[in-house]
Amino acid sequence: MEDYFVKLVFWGVISWTAAFLFIRKIFSNRSFEFCNRIVSTIHATLAVTMASISVEDWSCPVCPLASKSSTLQMQTMAVSLAYLIYDLVCCLFDDKRVDLDNTIHHLVSIVGLVAGLAYQKAMAFGLQIVSAFWFYKIARMVSYKLTKWASQKAV
Repeated sequence: MEDYFVKLVFWGVISWTAAFLFIRKIFSNRSFEFCNRIVSTIHATLAVTMASISVEDWSCPVCPLASKSSTLQMQTMAVSLAYLIYDLVCCLFDDKRVDLDNTIHHLVSIVGLVAGLAYQKAMAFGLQIVSAFWFYKIARMVSYKLTKWASQKAV
């Protein structure tokens, strides 16, 4: 991994932490989790924007397969890696108990992004599997909440 990306990840972790502390100061009456979710939303927006900008050909976004990552794609991975490191530490500080699913998600994603930065395009399939798993969990939670809300409203 190039020295540039190591520095980008280091400063990224510092930046995500500073953003959290700033948001925590603004919303001092809100919970730790609420402030962390705001940082998560900022990351999601930034990651999707950067990933969208980094696509070279929208007619075939993954073409050519197994090609080297562009600089912008690697910067996107570095920003996400920094966020995942920050978020893993936050999750360990916040929870009374460690959530095994969440910890595995962070660790697999961190290893995948490090491999992606080091070898360019390595571990992409593993990251897609982890992303699909979390999409399923989020969709299941949203479905549960909507069903619960609808049943309460009907009563």
